[in-house]
Amino acid sequence: MRYTLFVQPVDYLVIGHVTQDLSPAGPVLGGTAAYAALTARAMGLRVGVVTACHPETDLSPLSEVQVLAWPADYTTTFENLSLPEGRVQYLHRVAAPLQLNMIPEAWRKAPIVHLAPVAQEVDPKLVRAFPDSFVGLTPQGWLRGWDAQGRVHFTEWPEARYVLEAANAAVLSVEDVGGNEAIIEEMLASIRVLVVTEGAAGARLYWNGDLRYFRPPAVQEVDATGAGDVFAAAFFIRLHQTRDPWEAARYATQLAAISVTRPGLAGVPTAAEAREKLVEIIP
Repeated sequence: MRYTLFVQPVDYLVIGHVTQDLSPAGPVLGGTAAYAALTARAMGLRVGVVTACHPETDLSPLSEVQVLAWPADYTTTFENLSLPEGRVQYLHRVAAPLQLNMIPEAWRKAPIVHLAPVAQEVDPKLVRAFPDSFVGLTPQGWLRGWDAQGRVHFTEWPEARYVLEAANAAVLSVEDVGGNEAIIEEMLASIRVLVVTEGAAGARLYWNGDLRYFRPPAVQEVDATGAGDVFAAAFFIRLHQTRDPWEAARYATQLAAISVTRPGLAGVPTAAEAREKLVEIIP
């Protein structure tokens, strides 16, 4: 495990568990925190990650970002199975929860803070701990429950209004709410900017009562894992930079499309790809 002893200021702080995702080739590093951090780094930002994992977890893919990894008995571990009824996800282990006292003072003024729970691990009160920051949410981990066998299912999010009202923007997938459009409608009453990703169909963006759809370019999909996380990081960064949700969504859609063409963390866009897509969408 890599532990950052002397933290430096960051532009983009992401808080959430890195994960071990079980695959036929063995466990691989994953989690929104990993995908979002690497996307922000590719976009030229100084990045910090606050997470918790087992000390032997290989964090070398995150060598270009500052990682404060609190030691835990386990690393949060997911397994995705393709069954006749569709994809089934299992949660086998969960690391320690993440709270405000685990965040260095030097990072509490980060311009962009991304709360990125994957398994109920991020304290909802953190949304109100960064009054001077742009706070973006990917709330999928607050919408996940699991049974005694670890099978993941949708669960109610009782803190939704409290969290959404204090955030600047949120990105979630239609799968995160089990396809329930009524839940999305309820969320819209509490937040001004909400993106709902729809896999290969792209994303829809709600902003101040308006709705627009963003369709990705045609690509050969290899692995869609992490595409929503790449989208979210790119969207939050460009929204913070431009204050234009439409432009941010166009850019994020392009980067997310790149991510599905390569497996795992290799799908995170490179710095050159991030610059290229930025040039393409700006007149």
